Amino acid sequence: MPTRINPSILAADFANLEHELGRIRNADLVHVDVMDNHFVPNLTFGLQMVTRLQEVSPIPLDVHLMMDDPDRWAPAYAEAGAFSVTFHVEAASEPIVLARSLRDRGARAGLAIKPGTPVEPYLEMIEEFDQVLVMTVEPGFGGQSFIRSTMPKLATLADAVRESGADIWLQVDGGITAETIAIAAEAGADTFVAGSAVFTADDPDEAILALRAAAASHPHLHR
Repeated sequence: MPTRINPSILAADFANLEHELGRIRNADLVHVDVMDNHFVPNLTFGLQMVTRLQEVSPIPLDVHLMMDDPDRWAPAYAEAGAFSVTFHVEAASEPIVLARSLRDRGARAGLAIKPGTPVEPYLEMIEEFDQVLVMTVEPGFGGQSFIRSTMPKLATLADAVRESGADIWLQVDGGITAETIAIAAEAGADTFVAGSAVFTADDPDEAILALRAAAASHPHLHR
């Protein structure tokens, strides 16, 4: 099973993003955190910035919307060409309708879940999504420590994905290092967002390869 590493540009040099994208050519996708200063207490990029990144990035965009009212705003990110658009279940009014709208616009549809949100209410609808993102930190800021207590939730999702037989990626985001990526891989993750661990390295491409190797050396037990 593939191991995907998606560096988060939240940890990159904002003044040189096109250059930074060129430093992570071994990445599978580039993770773009859109924060609205309402759903989370931070403000980052908006649609205009994502559209421009889409134009210059050699790597597909994995857009993570940490915003209120994604039912209204998320489809525009799919229309901008993002490979994947993930929204938070805590913010969406009609998650299945929104996921189908994103797919209709050519993007993979992702569902994000905060550390304190249970997954059980969403297991029956899991096949409506191409990706489920388990936040392993509280969303809003980079550089936080990995919350290990989220791993049972990830394992529950991995079991549900295996039973469904569907091609659903399980992503984790927050505090991912060479050590924690192995813990998440064992619990069932196959797609990993890493910010500081990649962009603060002397050679980000080598850091990506090291993370991928660390995850692959700890195959999970659930799928």
